[in-house]
Amino acid sequence: MVNKPHAPRAAGKANGKKPSAAALNEEDTSYIVFGDGKPKKSKKPAQESSNAQASSSKGKVAAGSTPAQPDEPKKPDTRTLIGGASWTGKLPQTMFNEHCQKQKWERPEYTIHRNPRGWTGGVIIKQKNPKTQEIVTLPPIVPPPDYLKERGTQESALEARHFAAAYALFRVSNMKNIHMMLPPKYRDLWKGDFQDLKSEAIGQGNAYMYEADPFLAKKRHDEEKVAKDKARADKVKQQAEDKKLEVVSLDGQVQSKHVLKGWMRVPKVEMGEVTRRNAERLIRQGGAWNPHDIKLSANERKSIVEDLSKIGFRKSHVEETTEICKDKEECLEWLLIHVPEDDLPKWTLPDNYMAGVSMASGDLRRQGKIKRLSATGYSPELCAEVLDSCNGDEARAAEMLQCRLLGQEAPQARPSEPDLELWEEEMATSEAIFGDKFTKQQSMCTVSLELQTAGEKPIILRARPPSNGYPYTPPILSIEAELPAHVRLSILKKVLVAANEEFLGAQMLFNIVDWLEQNVPGIIIDPGRLSDVASATSTSTITVARPAKKKPRRQPKPISWSAQTPTSEGLLRTWQERQTTSEQQKMLQARQNLPAWKLRDAIVSTVNNNQVTIISGETGSGKSTQSVQFVLDDLIQRCFGDQANIICTQPRRISAIGLADRVADERCVKVGEEVGYAIRGESKQIQGTTKITFVTTGVLLRRLQTSGGSTGDVVRSLADVSHVVIDEVHERSLDTDFLLVLLRDVLKKRKDLKLILMSATLDAAMFEDYFKASSSVGKVGIEGRTYPVQDIYLDEILRATGFGGAVEEEESNGLADLTLDDVIRGNTSGTSTPRAQPGLGQALRSVGTRINYDLIARTVELIDHKLGSIEGGILIFLPGVGEIDQALRALRNIPNLHALPLHASLQSFEQRKVFPRAPRGLRKVIAATNVAETSITIEDIVAVIDTGRVKETSFDPANNMVKLAEVWASRAACKQRRGRAGRVRAGECYKLYTRSAEDKMAERPEPEIRRVPLEQLCLSVRAMGVADVPSFLASALTPPESLAVAGALKLLGRIGALDSTDLTALGRHLSMIPADLRCGKLLVYGAAFGCLEAALTIAAILTVKSPFVSPKDKRDESKAARTSFGGTQGDLICDLHAYEQWSEGRAGGEPTSSLRRWCDANFLNHQTLLDISTNRTQYLSSLQEIGFLPTGYRPGNANAESFNRNNTSEVLIRALVAGSFQPQVARIEFPDKKYAASSSGAVELDPEARTIKYFNEENGRVFVHPSSTLFDAQTFPGNSVYMSYFTKMATSKVFIRDLTPFNVYSLLMFSGPITIDPQGRGLLVDDWIRLRGWARIGVLVSRLRMMFDEVLARKLDEPGLDMGENEVVKAVRKLVQLDGLDH
Repeated sequence: MVNKPHAPRAAGKANGKKPSAAALNEEDTSYIVFGDGKPKKSKKPAQESSNAQASSSKGKVAAGSTPAQPDEPKKPDTRTLIGGASWTGKLPQTMFNEHCQKQKWERPEYTIHRNPRGWTGGVIIKQKNPKTQEIVTLPPIVPPPDYLKERGTQESALEARHFAAAYALFRVSNMKNIHMMLPPKYRDLWKGDFQDLKSEAIGQGNAYMYEADPFLAKKRHDEEKVAKDKARADKVKQQAEDKKLEVVSLDGQVQSKHVLKGWMRVPKVEMGEVTRRNAERLIRQGGAWNPHDIKLSANERKSIVEDLSKIGFRKSHVEETTEICKDKEECLEWLLIHVPEDDLPKWTLPDNYMAGVSMASGDLRRQGKIKRLSATGYSPELCAEVLDSCNGDEARAAEMLQCRLLGQEAPQARPSEPDLELWEEEMATSEAIFGDKFTKQQSMCTVSLELQTAGEKPIILRARPPSNGYPYTPPILSIEAELPAHVRLSILKKVLVAANEEFLGAQMLFNIVDWLEQNVPGIIIDPGRLSDVASATSTSTITVARPAKKKPRRQPKPISWSAQTPTSEGLLRTWQERQTTSEQQKMLQARQNLPAWKLRDAIVSTVNNNQVTIISGETGSGKSTQSVQFVLDDLIQRCFGDQANIICTQPRRISAIGLADRVADERCVKVGEEVGYAIRGESKQIQGTTKITFVTTGVLLRRLQTSGGSTGDVVRSLADVSHVVIDEVHERSLDTDFLLVLLRDVLKKRKDLKLILMSATLDAAMFEDYFKASSSVGKVGIEGRTYPVQDIYLDEILRATGFGGAVEEEESNGLADLTLDDVIRGNTSGTSTPRAQPGLGQALRSVGTRINYDLIARTVELIDHKLGSIEGGILIFLPGVGEIDQALRALRNIPNLHALPLHASLQSFEQRKVFPRAPRGLRKVIAATNVAETSITIEDIVAVIDTGRVKETSFDPANNMVKLAEVWASRAACKQRRGRAGRVRAGECYKLYTRSAEDKMAERPEPEIRRVPLEQLCLSVRAMGVADVPSFLASALTPPESLAVAGALKLLGRIGALDSTDLTALGRHLSMIPADLRCGKLLVYGAAFGCLEAALTIAAILTVKSPFVSPKDKRDESKAARTSFGGTQGDLICDLHAYEQWSEGRAGGEPTSSLRRWCDANFLNHQTLLDISTNRTQYLSSLQEIGFLPTGYRPGNANAESFNRNNTSEVLIRALVAGSFQPQVARIEFPDKKYAASSSGAVELDPEARTIKYFNEENGRVFVHPSSTLFDAQTFPGNSVYMSYFTKMATSKVFIRDLTPFNVYSLLMFSGPITIDPQGRGLLVDDWIRLRGWARIGVLVSRLRMMFDEVLARKLDEPGLDMGENEVVKAVRKLVQLDGLDH
């Protein structure tokens, strides 16, 4: 075989062609490509090959100039060379070419390469796409390099080409049994080496190389490779993301992203730099730490130091905070606020936090000065502030900062330059000493210390001369190093202190450097207290602010029961003289006609012989006016007048005022002298002179609750009181029941205190049982003195007035026995007179189920007609103020009436108008609430119209709401009303209800303690100063469930009314506002943040109902109308705007008919809007009564501006509403974001409403009620990620209504407690709402909330305080409105 390279085919002379350029230029042609891609026409490959060999041989001879030997043996032809002498079959190249042709591949190209050992070959195959004509070329098919080098090298190029063809054929046909068609040599390779190569490739994962369709296999392989590369890249990217998601727990352990399960989709809370700095400044200046000055024990301090040091805080810092704070939690908060950010543990910092970021500024020169000044640790804000005060003089600013650090006064700026001769001399000396570690720029020098930080970074000292004489003043120094700011400042302060004490008077730079070299390592380990350098780390200093301690209340002087004191004797003489006057005699005659006078001795004896006396007396018996006088007269006559101090409680203001007036008249004295009164906001009494004081129950309770809270404090607050009289105890109001619990404990300590309970009913057994265990109890019963009163029921009234078509002749006892509801439903079966049913039944149906004001007017006309010229007034009992206003409007068209309202909201002078007789020729008609039932007597009343209705506080569990609901009065209350008509003569009581309805009324009213939610109850108890609320309530007349009490106390903590067991300032405000806690909270917030009018309206809407109506056949139109007033701002904002538009039209004088048409067009109920307006007025009056608002407040007036400066800020109003509804909160879970392509790039798509989910704490997933304006909402205003709701109802699903969306900071500022997640994942709000965020933000917000509560506390002590101008209120408002951002 030939071992030398043959010449190219083109070089042979036999074919008559010239040699190629490569051959002529003697280029390396060992890498030859056979074939030009075109099919050959020759059908004699063996002969052709032989000729080629011959030509090659001739060429070689010629090239070597060696003549061929004539006896040289003939070279074998291709078939013989490749297949052997006896082979007659196809050769490998032929078989592979045919295979390519069958597969419709392009003609293969063979590549031949020579190496030192011989020849190797490869095959390149191609495929043309018949549609696109695109040619796909695969990499050369060659065996693996190692095999090719060792066993695949052939002796000739021809053999190499056929070897390559055989291997290529195996690659694409190894799954076929065609090896027997190959020459023996290649047959063995097929079953041997080639098969081994395939097995090896499969083992290496390259099985695709041996598939039948190499093009498809290569495509799949490439796709898989791309996919794997992408997966690998994604994995690397994910690992980087996971690295970012690693969290550091409070124990310092790094945790993987798996700990974030459940935290990945929660909202993230951030705070702008400027906003955060401002919050930190406020907290450092005024935040209260450890307000009760609790001292930790040595063991507690040691434990806290160990625990907090373990999680990354410096031991010295923790030790410092244990001297200030009350517990571990507060210590942690203090550290998070006061430790500079560059020294905080990693887990406390936000993602991608970078310390030392310079303040942004457009003035690069100024920014450079601030950067240089702050390099030593001063805060950038402080540097900016001081630099500006120095008009940009950097040297002067540095000197002022150094003086501030040392707590010194900055020297006055000198107009001339200081003498720098000594300084320059020392610079020259220092340069010689320190060599290349010393540099100088103008008058400032820099020295690099030999010391380095732990990270082997340099520590640099910079110094410049002072302004007032060196070396008698230390130079202005700066320490620059990669150390926490407070450590640098600590080094600087200590070296300056040393310079002042040791180095003054001589050149000191060398001594300063030497001191630093020796002391810096120790300072780095223990930098000292944060408060030592606090003046330079911020624009404010660290101060331990504590609320001013209240001065102890002056307790009254205890009674000394010494008879015949000069004062007592003087009182006796005065009393005796007064008894002889004609005026007094006349009054005595009137008093002696009262039933109580006959039992005067019995009453006095019982009171003297028992600690508790129960006096039962019906209306008109005189118990309220006479009993207290009997007791006082007895004390005066026994010469104990000096010690007499009788407090008589009344359930209502008008009762207290009316009784004081009456008793003063009977005793012929002026109100405010011997007899006085005290109601909220008004008092007429003289200390030591007034012996009988009529007060509302709430006034006495507030006296007790402000005494200190303990039983001893309550006892001392009553030290100067001889008798406590509780009138109308049968009404069982909340205040009365509380008072009984307190007084029962007081009686155990003060055996000389007398308690008198007066009741209009004869049910005294319950009260006797309550007191008899600890006190002696006596009872006195007084018969009533009233004239006969005739009852006239609804059916008789209808016949008498002819109202609704009823006529006098039609009588039906059967109909009279039905309730009004029965008649209206048509349930009149069993009636006896068929002819009577249509007339009277129709009349009853015309009355309706609610109060019919036309019927009241007709009844008044009937009574007036019956009385004729006889004098006498008419008293109408109605449930509320709104009903009184409507009744008075209905009476306007009746002539000769003197109509007056009477209710608790009226001022005292207005209430007094009901007592005098009517002007001549007019009949007095009084429309009153139940304030006229007891205690007061309007002398000239001869007829009563009783609607049988009353408004009582009731709890609606559907929306967890306390409402003043209109309900049927009790039979006991109706009896009291009836008695008002028989005080001066025989009278009549017109009952606007049937006998059957009366029979179904409750016997007596349910105690109020059962009608209010326990939260309100517990808050009222705690507001009285009672620390142990469960025990107090357990001792009440009707105690609630203990477990329910515990739940209520927990809820009070969540809404911010209680802090542990302590009452917050918000809680104190809420305890005084007679409203549902949520409405009360909204009113307080509204006044504080300048949204009062909006808060009043929303509170009234919640108390009444939404003004929108939703007819069944027009629900979509109704909802669209409601939505038009507020869009996606929420249901209550829509209701608010609707009311505001209606109110503007009403205030502008728009006719009622026009307003009604506008209401109809917008699906609004005009009457509901009127009711909302009335409730607003009542809430406004309540806020004025408790002193929260000035009495002269009127919407639109100048004094109202400060309370409404933010009344148009919807984001703030939504935040306040959400805060008031806490914990009724649902979190909004949005679906993954989707985008759509647009001309300007990808645009985020709004999610479909059905894909947005809502979750609350109790129920998990909840659903927006279809009636809500947010039912179809796809987006929410601002950055709203939470939803507050007022009403929750469960049908097929749990639905929420009355919705208001709000943002993260609204949740943080007004929600339940905020805690730091122990695993470092973020913040936990109210124990269930998760937020990703910086722990420091949680602490800042918590402290701001505490400071806001302090502002509310100041409001209690300073009613005139304008909270809207307070810095804390402004900061909170900005956080909410901007969601924590700066702009």
